[in-house]
Amino acid sequence: MELRVIEKTDEELRIEIAGEDHTFMNVLKGALLETEGVAAATYDVNPEQSGGQTDPILSVKTEAGVDPLDAVAEGARSIQAMTDSFRDAFTAA
Repeated sequence: MELRVIEKTDEELRIEIAGEDHTFMNVLKGALLETEGVAAATYDVNPEQSGGQTDPILSVKTEAGVDPLDAVAEGARSIQAMTDSFRDAFTAA
């Protein structure tokens, strides 16, 4: 997975995630919205300024004192835990 930070401040992050589609981006957005300290999370796969289809751009806004990169890392760990739990349940079935 290739990531490119477009813009980062203390409480906001815009990052391009190459090669992903709605399937992964919806899961990531959902995990971020459940992450403590995240005020908003969304993504866009066709920004107006792009002139056409692009790789998804994730936008994250956090509460004061929460680094948005740390929030994305926490969201990714949450997804990993969910998939591990699913795999274990599937294997046990």
